[in-house]
Amino acid sequence: MARVLHNLFFCLIRLALKIRLWGYWSLIYGYCALCAVVALLKLWWSIVLRPTATFQWVIRESPPACLNDTSLGTHCYVRIKESGLRFHYVAAGERGKPLMLFLHGFPEFWFSWRYQLREFKSEFRVVAIDMRGYGESDLPLSADSYCFEYLVTDVKDIVEYLGYNRCYVVGHDWGGTIAWLFAIHYPEMVTKLIVLNCPHPTVFTDYALRHPSQLLKCSHFFFFQLPRFPELMLSINDFKALKALFTSRNTGISRKGRWLTAEDLEAYVYVLSQPGALTGALNYYRNVFSSLPLSHNHVRSPVLLLWGERDAFLEQEMAEACRLYIRNHFRLNIISGASHWLQQDQPDIVNTLIWTFLKEGEGRKGHRS
Repeated sequence: MARVLHNLFFCLIRLALKIRLWGYWSLIYGYCALCAVVALLKLWWSIVLRPTATFQWVIRESPPACLNDTSLGTHCYVRIKESGLRFHYVAAGERGKPLMLFLHGFPEFWFSWRYQLREFKSEFRVVAIDMRGYGESDLPLSADSYCFEYLVTDVKDIVEYLGYNRCYVVGHDWGGTIAWLFAIHYPEMVTKLIVLNCPHPTVFTDYALRHPSQLLKCSHFFFFQLPRFPELMLSINDFKALKALFTSRNTGISRKGRWLTAEDLEAYVYVLSQPGALTGALNYYRNVFSSLPLSHNHVRSPVLLLWGERDAFLEQEMAEACRLYIRNHFRLNIISGASHWLQQDQPDIVNTLIWTFLKEGEGRKGHRS
C-alpha cells in the first residue's frame, strides 16, 4: 500500500509539472497571438494613412561620419576559433591597463557606449563589442545560435583573446543579461559587474509572471517570437518604429537627457537596415523562453546596478530585488527622470556613478540619486 501511495504521489507531481509547463507555453503563445493581432491592426492603419510610404524603406549604403570618429577608439576584429565567428569591437586606452568590457543591448551596437569609451580610456583598456548578430560582427541566422550558453561563451572567448583573465564588465539591456550570466558562470573572470537597466534574469522571470503590468511592458518579448513579421514592422515607413524607440515621448530619451542627434540616429538605422541585421537582433528574444529559468543564480562579484526611473520597459521594483542573488557588495542607484537608454540619456551622471563604484571599498549600501 505504501509503495502504491509513493508511486501515486510522484505521478501527481509529474502531472502538476506538465500542467504548469503547458500553462507556461500557453501563456506565451496566447500572448504572441494577441500581439500579432495588435501589430496587424497597426499595419492596416499605417496602410490606410500612408499607402505608398508604408512599404518603403532604404538600406543605408554608407556609414555616417560619427562611426569613424577616431576619438572613440580603433576598430578591430577577432575570429574566435571555437565558434568560428568573427567579432568587431572598438578599443581605446593603453594595452595592459585593466580591461573594461562593454556589452550593448537591443537595438543597439558598440556606438551606444561612445560616452563611456571617451570617459574611461584614461585608466582602462576599454572595449565595446558588437555582440553576435549585430553591427560588423558575424550574423548567424539560426535562432538556436543565440542561446544563453553561446552568448556567454562569446564574452569569455573575447576576454581571453584580448589577453586578460579578469575584467570589469558593463552591460545594458540584453548586454546586461549576458553580463549577469557571465558573472554567474565565470565569477573568477569578473572584477566588478556594472549593469544598466536590466534586472537579474531570475528576478525578471519571477516578477513578470506575478505582475501583469510588467508582462504588458515587455509585450515585445512575445511579439518578437513570430517569424519575419517583427522584422517587417520595424522596417516599414523607413524604420519609423525603430527610430521611435529612441525618440518617442513614451520610450525615448527623456526631455532632460542628451538627445540623439540626427547623425546618431542615422548610425542606428545604418547598422540595422543591413540585410539580416534585424533578424540577428531579434533572435536574442526568440531563444529566451527556452533558456529560463536559470539553474544557477548567485553573483559573487561586487555589483553596481544603475536604473533609469522612466524606463518604459522594466518596472523599478525589480531593481531592489536583485539584491537577493548577490553574495558581495551591492550598490543601487536610481537616476531620476532617466529613460531606459541610460548611458546615452544621462552619460555624465552614469560616468560619475561608475567612477565612484570603481574606486570605493565594499560594504556600503545603495541609495537613490
